[in-house]
Parts: sequence; C-alpha cells; structure tokens
Amino acid sequence: MAPSFDWWVKEKYRGTPVIVKMENPNWSISELSSPEDDEFAEARKGGKGKNAKQITWVLLLKAHRAAGCLTYLASATARLSAAVRRRIAAGRMDSDSGESPTPRHRFYTCIKIFLWLSILLLAFEVAAYFKGWHVSPPNLHGFKFPSSFGVRSLFGSIYASWLSFRAKYIAPLLQFLANACVVLFLVQSADRLILCVGCFWIHFKRIKPVAKAIADDLEAGKYFPMVLIQMPMCNEKEVYQQSIAAVCNLDWPKSNLLIQVLDDSDDPTTQTLIREEVKKWEQSGVQIIYRHRIIRDGYKAGNLKSAMHCSYVKDYEFVAIFDADFQPTPDFLKLTVPHFKGNEELALVQARWSFINKDENLLTRLQNINLCFHFEVEQQVNGVFINFFGFNGTAGVWRIKALEDSGGWLERTTVEDMDIAVRAHLKGWKFIFLNDVECQCELPESYEAYRKQQHRWHSGPMQLFRLCLPDIIRSKIAFWKKANLIFLFFLLRKLILPFYSFTLFCIILPMTMFVPEAELPAWVVCYIPATMSFLNILPSPRSFPFIVPYLLFENTMSVTKFNAMISGLFKLGSAYEWVVTKKSGRSSEGDLLSLSELKHWRGGSAPELNPITKELATLPKKEPKKKHNRIYRKELTLAFLLLTAAARSLLSAQGLHFYFLLFQGISFLLVGLDLIGEQIE
Repeated sequence: MAPSFDWWVKEKYRGTPVIVKMENPNWSISELSSPEDDEFAEARKGGKGKNAKQITWVLLLKAHRAAGCLTYLASATARLSAAVRRRIAAGRMDSDSGESPTPRHRFYTCIKIFLWLSILLLAFEVAAYFKGWHVSPPNLHGFKFPSSFGVRSLFGSIYASWLSFRAKYIAPLLQFLANACVVLFLVQSADRLILCVGCFWIHFKRIKPVAKAIADDLEAGKYFPMVLIQMPMCNEKEVYQQSIAAVCNLDWPKSNLLIQVLDDSDDPTTQTLIREEVKKWEQSGVQIIYRHRIIRDGYKAGNLKSAMHCSYVKDYEFVAIFDADFQPTPDFLKLTVPHFKGNEELALVQARWSFINKDENLLTRLQNINLCFHFEVEQQVNGVFINFFGFNGTAGVWRIKALEDSGGWLERTTVEDMDIAVRAHLKGWKFIFLNDVECQCELPESYEAYRKQQHRWHSGPMQLFRLCLPDIIRSKIAFWKKANLIFLFFLLRKLILPFYSFTLFCIILPMTMFVPEAELPAWVVCYIPATMSFLNILPSPRSFPFIVPYLLFENTMSVTKFNAMISGLFKLGSAYEWVVTKKSGRSSEGDLLSLSELKHWRGGSAPELNPITKELATLPKKEPKKKHNRIYRKELTLAFLLLTAAARSLLSAQGLHFYFLLFQGISFLLVGLDLIGEQIE
C-alpha cells in the first residue's frame, strides 16, 4: 500500500491556546483552541462571525501593546535627554576641581587630537563608502580601484594616497603596539588566573591562619597586651560619632587600651564636635585622648608620625589603626591580637573590609566587585603563600617594634600604608591577612569622590616604586621576593594594568577601525575580557547580573587610573595632593542608636547614651543642600572617539567590534555626564 502524502498538503494548527479578555462589555471571553472549531472554520472560509472579530481585536490588542512599548521607550528617552540637559546646564567642569591644570591639559589635548583625527577619517570613509570604494579589512590586500577612479577625482587621489600611506607607515606601528598590549594583557590575565587558582586551593584545603600559641584558649582570656588605638580623621563630620563609639566599645580591658583621636580638621565646628564627643566618652571611664594639629604636614602619614612621638607610646606593644568611617566589632582585638603571641616575626595582622552601603547605587555595586576580589583573592593568596601584601591603611594591627624597625611613617608618598608595608617586608617581617574578620566602612557614593580616591590610589604606588626601587635591589631578601615586589606587586598590578587597559581598549581599538590593516582579534576584544570579568566577580556571586556594566566601567575608569599612574611616575600635577574621600554618613544616626540598645556592655566602659539619643531626636532637621554634578571632559571626548569608531566599524560590518565600541562609548558618555552614582552636595 502506497504511503499517504496528504500530511504536507494539510496545514496543521500548532499554536498555543489564546484567551482574549475584552474590556468592552459587548464582547465575551472566548478561547481560540484549534482551527477545527466550526465557527473558526467558517471564518476561514470567508464568513464574518464573532471569532473573526475577536481575532481582529487580538491583533489590535497586540498593536496597542507594541505602541505602549514604543511610547514607554520614547518617554524614557525623553526623560534621559532632559536629565542630560539639566546636568549639562547645572554641571561644573572637571577643571573646577582646583587641581593643577598642566598634566590634565596635555592629556586632554592628546585625546582631542585623536578625536578630530578620527572624525576626519570617518568623513573620508563615509564618502568612500557612498562612492562604492568601501572594502572590508580582509579584502584590502590586492584591492584595485576601478578604472574611472584615475586622476579625474581629486578626492579619489587623496583617498588612494591615504590607503597607501596607512598600509606602509601607520599600520605596522599600530599593529606593533597592539601586539605588545595583547602580550601584556595575556601576562596580566595569567596572573589573575593564578591568583584565582590559589584562592580556590585555599578554600578547598580550608587553609586559615590560626593563633597557634593560644589554640586551647579561644577567648584569649590570659593574653591582653597593651594596645594603642589610632583614629586619624580630617573634617569627618558625617561619620565621627559612630566610629568613636565603635572603638570605645571594643572588648578589651580598659587599663590595657588607649585611644588616640587624631584630628586634622580645619573646620572649627567639626573640631568642636569631635572634641565634645571625646570628652563624653572620657567622662564615662574610657582612656581616650583628643589630638589636633594646626598645620597638616604630611597628611595622614604626618598625623600618624606625630602621634607615635608621644612619650606614652613606649608603654604599648601594638597599635591598631581605624580610619574615620571604620567601625570594628567589639571582638576585633580578640580576633587579631592573639596571632602575635609566639610569633615574633609577625608585624601586621590585616582584617577585611565590609561595606554598609554596597547596594546603595550602581557605582557602589561595581566598587564592591573590585574590592571583594582584592580582599578575597589578592590579599588572601599573598598572605597565605608569600606572607606579604600591601597594608590597606586601616582595620589592621601593627607591632610597634616592627614600625620602628622599618623607619616609621614617612610623608614621601600619598600611600603611606603601602610604603610602610614594603619597608617592613624588606626588613624580613611577615604579615597575616584574616579573611573572616571584617570591619565595616563606607564606599564613595559619588563618581567625583570615587575618581579622586582612585587617583590617589594609583598615583601613590608609582611614586613609591620610583623611590624604593634602589632599596629593593640592595635589600637582603630572597631573589624571588625581589622579583615578586618589582614585577608582580608594582609593575604588573600597578603600572601595566592601567596602561594596557587604557591604551588597548580606548586608543588602539578605535584607531584600528580607521586603519583596518592593523587588526585586533575577537578573543582580545570580547572573550578574554569577559573571562577576566567573570573571574573578578566570583568572590561576590550576587553581583553576577552586573558583569557587563562592570567590564565597561573598568575600561572607563582606565582613563583616570592611567592619568594618575603617569602623574605619579613622572611627578606631574596633583600627584602629591591628598584629597579626603567624601563620606555620606547615612548610617551614623542609626548606628549610634543601635549602640544604645546593646545589652552586653562591659562594666563601666559604656557611656549613658540616652541624653545623646534624646538630643538627636530634638535636633531640627537640616534643609537638604543643593547638589551638583560635574562634566568630565576627558570621558566625554573619549565617548565621542569611541562612538565615531563604532560608526566606522559599522561601515565595515565588524559586528563584534561595533557592539563593543558602541556600548563602551555609551559607558564613557554616561560617566562623562556624571550619570552614575550620587550627586555631590
């Protein structure tokens, strides 16, 4: 029997049932289940029944929804445009920041040259595209212009000369720079991968620093050495209350603990507030001292150095340092100080930071990704396998003998914490990082504050590298430790990373769109950066939805980091300027009230907080200050450069490069208009 072939003639209905609800009371709710339905079949034959009208309503409903989506997108675009117009009208240029304009002007001039050059080249390419001369990069070799090209067209002659010139002179140089950056990129990626493998091994083997000398005494009841607490601060009116309260409530014998509040504030009101706060805790029985410097020489390093010269410091064995926005838990000293017992080579015990405002906005979420990787991977791996890492400047306990042996605090750089750590390492001292001991603090919530912080963090290491390189070479530590300090700690992670990030993705990549003879492979543009971003985000798994913004924002921040690195390396502009990171202090009142509710107070060590809480309740509410934003010219210039290169990439149909340049350009545009993070008061 011959098989039936009617299956391909008959059209089967394979759709899902549709339920249509009409707001018009003249229409009922019905279900279109299958074409075998009698009324539906009648409608297919040309009959105009009620179901046919309902199909029309379904189509109208879908059209209405589509129109609604378009209306929403249009309104969202209009709101975004209005916000951009307001910010441009009310914004302040980054030149108003008070920094030295010389290095910024030079840097900005170079970027402007690239921008105007790219616009000129894009105009050439667009004209050539419409004349039919447009070719894609693989077809450039052996390409011949049509016979009508000749010498009859001046533009054609200029374009032919440009093609020949860029192929002979520009492309080889650009390709060399691209290949060099790719090699640096791969080396840095390998370092990042090795760090991640080391972190995995630590978790797999459950490696954790243990205070061996007191393993049988977990509460450390018999080990209470003399500890000095130092709290350097400068105009920290938003956060001083909860920080002083947290330090004063550390669970440690009062007789073995002294707190120094080192105030460098130049605001008389702030000085008075901090002094009164210290007096309240002093009256409650806490050993706390207020010190104020009239002249702020050496910034934080000078402040700490001045405090260490006090005569009573010789009575103390350890010093714990907390910045103004850091709030240690009551058991902080019990978790850190015991590691020093029986370990005379140990100089520093560093705790991890945790962030009270990590979910405040997109900027704080992206910062949290970076800092989680820094502590979870970099600090932990280096602490376990090398016994050395950069001191984070706060939330750490130092052996005073190690500080004195290393030369004490020096004011020669803006990273005094890294400076003392390197000098202590060269003297043979060891460090311990405790990943499970956290100290709460704040992240900058505005891009302006974050930008200034990153400038200091990336210019300071280059100052230090230039100063301490001879000491590293002459030191008596092992050769592999010298190599680790020079090539990994300084060159690879502090110099090469911002250099190739900016050069490769912000300069070379857009220029290869106009010089297609020099190419960047797709794995350099997309796959390797995505993999590295994936590794960076592993320590904070809740941040996985932000992996794409993180990748784009890190490339955007490479402008600031590269500028800071060059300034620090060659002593340009504001390399030695210390700008205190602006704090929001949004948690200060809540933290102070929570301290008043603690039940487990140490006898006689806690003040009566009821008057303070009542005073907070009776204070008149301050009117909110008018906020402003800044317009960042370098970021905006690079945004237009990348978007111009994206347009050129679109002409040559380079899909992956086009999307990367487009979204990276948009990222620069949003940052340049200060549309990320909070505005500044």
